[in-house]
Amino acid sequence: MLVDLSVNNFAIAAELEMEFNRGMTVITGETGAGKSIMLDALGLALGDRADAGVVRSGTERADIHALFDISAIKDAKQWLQEHDLLDGSDCLLRRVITKEGRSRGYINGRPVTLQDLKSLGEMLIDIHSQHAHQSLLKKDQQRRLLDEFAGLGDNTTKLKAIAKQFQQAQQRLTTLESNRSEQSARAQLLGYQVDELDKLELIDGELENLEQEQKQLANGEQIQQACQHTIALCSEGELNVVSILNQALRSLGEIPVKSQSLDEASQLLSSALIQAEEANSELQHHLDSFELDPERLHAVENRLSTIYDIARKHHIQPAQLPELHQGLQAELTSIAGSDEEIEQLQQQLTETEQQYQALATKISKKRKTAAKKLQKQVEAQLEQLAMANCSFSIDLAPRADNSPHANGNEDIAFLVSTNPGQQPAALSKIASGGELSRISLAIQVITAKTSAIPTLVFDEVDVGIGGAVAEVVGNLLQELGERGQVLCVTHQPQVASKGHQHLYASKTASKKSVSTQLEELSDKKKIEEIARMLGGIAITDQSLAHAKEMLSH
Repeated sequence: MLVDLSVNNFAIAAELEMEFNRGMTVITGETGAGKSIMLDALGLALGDRADAGVVRSGTERADIHALFDISAIKDAKQWLQEHDLLDGSDCLLRRVITKEGRSRGYINGRPVTLQDLKSLGEMLIDIHSQHAHQSLLKKDQQRRLLDEFAGLGDNTTKLKAIAKQFQQAQQRLTTLESNRSEQSARAQLLGYQVDELDKLELIDGELENLEQEQKQLANGEQIQQACQHTIALCSEGELNVVSILNQALRSLGEIPVKSQSLDEASQLLSSALIQAEEANSELQHHLDSFELDPERLHAVENRLSTIYDIARKHHIQPAQLPELHQGLQAELTSIAGSDEEIEQLQQQLTETEQQYQALATKISKKRKTAAKKLQKQVEAQLEQLAMANCSFSIDLAPRADNSPHANGNEDIAFLVSTNPGQQPAALSKIASGGELSRISLAIQVITAKTSAIPTLVFDEVDVGIGGAVAEVVGNLLQELGERGQVLCVTHQPQVASKGHQHLYASKTASKKSVSTQLEELSDKKKIEEIARMLGGIAITDQSLAHAKEMLSH
């Protein structure tokens, strides 16, 4: 419920702050005193549009704070949780409008869009007036009221979940089927490419080995001649590396006096001799195992040519072919799997639609029964509100599209006819402001026990009525207040006398400015205000006595 409203520099209000209680709060005052300022400010906190004209003259900005206790408002807490804005059991809405016309909104101190304020606001408060923030005119709200009246909360939640599941599966199936022909052509190409790579059977390291072998085989004669010549230089003929090194070692060995330098030289020559002999041995071993093989060279070059051709075809380096092979195989497997997924989705859609239709049919029956009951009770209530000629009906029109929908199999609309012989039409098209307020009041009285919105606001619902009807309106509002919270701007003493809390709007003027104030009345001042409303400016003993009597009931 609304706990506190703080208004600064808004319209003609310099500073207003008021705490609100459960029950029925009435707001009265002289015409032009600013009774609706509080409700206008509240509407802005709830996301209504604003312009620079609402900023008090001579100030930089208007600042509005509305504090709500949401401990018992499940939908609001869930919404805040989903938007990462939940902060305990209190919720603070703030709206700032600058003199340049810029506007900012906040929820629990965090910047939000006006749409966020509006979405949350519709769960916190319902304003019934000629103002734009009037949820009863919305079909979604009408459906929600009927469903709550019918006790369908859990069923409608489950139905939305099933419909969402169906729609997601349908979207996925549509995507897969629309891509099917394209994927078929792609699968054919992939099949050819994968088959070609399968036959290639290129293994890790093979390419490097083949390229090395090709170089060896292609240069076989040159390699053989070079090896033979080198062997000859190392160990054959009269002068060769090995014999020369041996002679050098012998010559050093014959020196009678040795020095460190001679010893190091001798060691180096010994080492060179060993390496020369090992090199000679390696060269001989290579020659013994080496064989010129034109057929093998041809086979290797053909294999390399095939690998290079396939790589060029795919515009990649030959070394990337194994990775390409894996990627194409995975894509081909994925496309093949989409056909299986299509079959699974078709089966899932059939089963989900059967679940949906079973539950939607059950909901439709309960809606139909509840609609008749609600129509009857609202019309009875309208008769008490001096609208005996007003007929109220609820249209449950089957949707043209019979596929699963979050809201069920029918569109719901509240229809009224305010005069005999007049065709029923939508509330927004046929009801005047005063009529709409009373129709809304009748509906809210009946649905209040099941409505999730805890705070109801009625702005001058007593327009055009008086006497006994005004007293009926007062009793109805008081009854609503006993179930939750009701705020009511009224001109009727019969309505004002029913309030649990009474606020009085007044206006003071000076040469420079005009300002409005809001005061909570004591019991004594309540009597005086009711007497003023009964008798005009002059308050008599008779009007005071009448006021006391009204307040005592």
